[in-house]
Amino acid sequence: MIIREFLAWTQNASASQRAEATAVLTRAYLYGNLAADQAWEAKTALLSLLDDPSPLVRRALAEACASSARTPRPLVVALSCDVPEVARLVLARSPVLTDADLVDAAALGDETTRAVIAARHHLSHAVSGALAEIGALDTLVALARNPTAKITAGRMLRMIERSGAEAPLREALLARADLPPEVRHAIGLAVAQALSGFVTHRGWLGGERCDRLRREAGERVALDACAGSGAAGVARLVAHLRTTHQLTAGLILRAVLSGRTDFTLAALADLSGQDHAGVARALRDPRSFADLHQRAGLPDALLPAMQAALAAWQDVARRGTPVRGAGLSRRIIECAIGACDSLPGADMQPVLVLLNRYEAEAARDEAREAARAIAAEAAARETARRNAQVADAAWRAALASQSRTAFAPPAEAAETGAVANAEPHNPVGAILDALPEQILAWYRTEEPAVDPATQAATEVVLDSLGDSLLDQFRISRGLDASPADGREPDKVVRVAA
Repeated sequence: MIIREFLAWTQNASASQRAEATAVLTRAYLYGNLAADQAWEAKTALLSLLDDPSPLVRRALAEACASSARTPRPLVVALSCDVPEVARLVLARSPVLTDADLVDAAALGDETTRAVIAARHHLSHAVSGALAEIGALDTLVALARNPTAKITAGRMLRMIERSGAEAPLREALLARADLPPEVRHAIGLAVAQALSGFVTHRGWLGGERCDRLRREAGERVALDACAGSGAAGVARLVAHLRTTHQLTAGLILRAVLSGRTDFTLAALADLSGQDHAGVARALRDPRSFADLHQRAGLPDALLPAMQAALAAWQDVARRGTPVRGAGLSRRIIECAIGACDSLPGADMQPVLVLLNRYEAEAARDEAREAARAIAAEAAARETARRNAQVADAAWRAALASQSRTAFAPPAEAAETGAVANAEPHNPVGAILDALPEQILAWYRTEEPAVDPATQAATEVVLDSLGDSLLDQFRISRGLDASPADGREPDKVVRVAA
């Protein structure tokens, strides 16, 4: 009954009216607790609306059922294959769609549709992998900015491989909390590659020099990526570097000279096949380290430099002397140069050249840090000076305002101040006028005025008292009953006594 009446009514209704009725019918089917036969009729009516010629009707249908898990799957699948403005509504939110549906929609849709799919909540590894392979920059950025999307490290590396030269993608990946160290290293290499290409294109440096600078930047990024990654993260980074042929002897030497024991342990364990405990013991014993160095396949010319650097680090640990930063240490490099300087052979020359370059880099880093510290100290002093000036100016302004308020003439004096012969205002008098009457009474020395009527009434009362009564009062107070000269004292005086 419902389907007949609804379809009959839609024959003559406008597109906007049909869209409004479609939304009402969809909500009634999803949330109206209809009976079984009524639900079947409503479902049939909704499926029939897929053939409506107006996109408004199909859009209203998609908006009403996009977020519901009770929507019939044939309805959602059909809407996901509709025109883009209708399909994106269900592709962005519908929980009914499977990973296969989303991958198929991403393969057949345009770039905006792929970006909509990339922004879905809780995107699976399969869908993220498909988008990483076929998506353009906008899709990759949307995928990287989706914190709930599950993206493997391999897919992130693939994204950098395809569009690593684009800054928005690098920034989006760096903002992720689950960024693996090998991906961070790949991003650093992408930045170095972009800068190297720019410098080479401008003709500022030669290609070979830019390549060497890029390799050194990649080595520094690799060691920096180990910070906070843990043993498992460092092992993953080492395995990635070995797979991509970036785990070089120069990188291991840089790690030793920088004191990055975690990277050194992981690299030597990966190359030699020994466990971390055995590698750690070998690092403390020069003879065992020579055997480990050979098993790892490192050049023999590097052995004296690495042994000298390890011995220097052990001496630093025993003395407890502080070492600057986490980069290359000039003290350790000087020990390595001293160990290699007296050794003959042509194979030592490249090692000495490398160590000298590391020493220059460490010196520049120290100078850079010193300059930053001096600049920060100067900025702090300047800030303190400006704050002191502001505070002094505020204090002076407050003092001037208080002085003007305390010694300002009253309103009457201000009005008469226009007269030439007006008396100047006395600040002491103003203060005394402001004091309470009780406080001023304490400092008054003059005798209070006696009321004549009160004094006369007192005399009458005293005259009415007998002399014997006054004498008894004086005796009770320890006074003489009569004066020494025999004269009758005044009654008022006796009472007062």
